[in-house]
Amino acid sequence: SVVLNVGGTRYSFSREVLKDFPLRRVSRLHGCLSEQDVLEVCDDYDRERNEYFFDRHSEAFGFIMLYVRHGHLRFVPHMCELSFYNEMIYWGLEGSHLDYCCQRRLDDRMSETCTYYAAEEPNGGPEGKGRRPPGAEGRKWLERMRRTFEEPTSSVAAQVLATVSILFVIVSMVVLCASTLPEWRAPENRSVEEQSRYTAESVREPSGIIEAICIGWFTAECIVRFIVSKNKCEFVRRPLNIIDLLAITPYYISVLMTVFTGENSQLQRAGVTLRVLRMMRIFWVIKLARHFIGLQTLGLTLKRCYREMVMLLVFICVAMAIFSALSQLLENGLDLGTKNKDYASIPAACWWVIISMTTVGYGDMCPITVPGRILGGICVVSGIVLLALPITFIYHSFVQCYHELKFRSARYSRSLSAEFLN
Repeated sequence: SVVLNVGGTRYSFSREVLKDFPLRRVSRLHGCLSEQDVLEVCDDYDRERNEYFFDRHSEAFGFIMLYVRHGHLRFVPHMCELSFYNEMIYWGLEGSHLDYCCQRRLDDRMSETCTYYAAEEPNGGPEGKGRRPPGAEGRKWLERMRRTFEEPTSSVAAQVLATVSILFVIVSMVVLCASTLPEWRAPENRSVEEQSRYTAESVREPSGIIEAICIGWFTAECIVRFIVSKNKCEFVRRPLNIIDLLAITPYYISVLMTVFTGENSQLQRAGVTLRVLRMMRIFWVIKLARHFIGLQTLGLTLKRCYREMVMLLVFICVAMAIFSALSQLLENGLDLGTKNKDYASIPAACWWVIISMTTVGYGDMCPITVPGRILGGICVVSGIVLLALPITFIYHSFVQCYHELKFRSARYSRSLSAEFLN
């Protein structure tokens, strides 16, 4: 018989069972002809007792053995999904061997923690020094460029690039805010020809030049990041890249509209569209999420807690439906001699419910009957309770996301420190 000792737990099998064993690492023992071949598969070997030692997680292997016997593979309770996945890879299993529910957990976990499994460098061994496959230098250069643009703490050049990008975002936001001042805005009573001439000349003004420089920087940055990205389709689907596209595209659309409309009679309608497109530059603020952990934590928390957010919206919608119908009935629906015109319909009462549940209370409309005021008090208290219920889950997720992103940033900072030392 053959004995497998995995983390102190012993399993006994017949020699013939190893030949067709479902785990590739165990089945490789059947074809080992020498002790050196055996030690390439396991950590140690006892010839007298025919016992193979594996310094691996014993509880994880126990769950893997359940898959061997019953055909169902699930995660070990209270064990990190990524750690169990590493055990699976060691024994020769893949993510497809997991049950469907556990596959989804593994996919979510890998996407949340941004885990990448990189292959070992071919020249890592002592005999491989100095020999690199064709194209290795090019791939290394692309990887360095990708990290420079994607990870602000990965190198000195990445930090400089991130600082320049932040300065451009700040400058563009200052110009956007200043352009709404009365001294900067074009008079509304211009004729069509004057408006056309003003629109054409505004590009040559200092604000227009600054805006063009910022757009040029953001466009060049986006193009370079697209070129050096590993997966072009994945690059296009990322939320931050979509936001970059939404922030850059309106400028070029507005320039094209200005060129093609000219002195056309439709310029007045085009002017409204241009103002809307220019105001979409506010999306540039979200570009700061690439360089600040706080904004990244907020985005990752919203992504993870979408179920809690949906639950919160359901609570609010249900409460709005109930309280708006009751308030409309008590304030306007019953013939009590004091009809409140602000509650003439249920949709109008919904506005009062939402500002009451969120404890904003603008005071633009309020109940005047005694039953309506009692209902208003219940509405406010219910809003505090309902809004507080999912907050605990969102808070714990926020803390977890912050620590994960902080750990990732510290990992790149260590590489940055090594670069300074070198």
